[in-house]
Amino acid sequence: MLKNNTIVVATISDAKILTEVALKSKAFWGYSNELIEGWRADLTVTSRTIQTCQVYKYMINDEVVGFYVLNTPNEELVKLEMLFVLPLFIGKGIGKELLEHALNKAIISNANKIELVADPNAIPFYKSQGFLVKEQIGSAILGRFLSLMQKDLKQ
Repeated sequence: MLKNNTIVVATISDAKILTEVALKSKAFWGYSNELIEGWRADLTVTSRTIQTCQVYKYMINDEVVGFYVLNTPNEELVKLEMLFVLPLFIGKGIGKELLEHALNKAIISNANKIELVADPNAIPFYKSQGFLVKEQIGSAILGRFLSLMQKDLKQ
């Protein structure tokens, strides 16, 4: 457990820093700068995202080191749109803490299921947390697939 850490609601003024966390976290997996830039729009946290979704950031002292975005398209389903941790903090349990926080928020909303689209590098993490692969989805890169993963919240 890291000292002086807390998970708090993100504000509109956090949009830029959250986007930077997402870009740096994605780059951790060895993707080229060209690919990362191609994904910038998908990895951008907008003020609208913060206004319409549940967005929480993981703080250590005064630094944002991770965050997640939870979207509730309907009463039955919650979507984990994003969950990213800065590379320096990957492997320290922060992703798991953020995911547990998100799962609690989803359960409180009375959703039956939570789903996400996982980067291939994140599949082992989500499987270890009880998510199952439901289907493969083609990505913008020919021959690269992402996994639609789901977890039942009513167990």
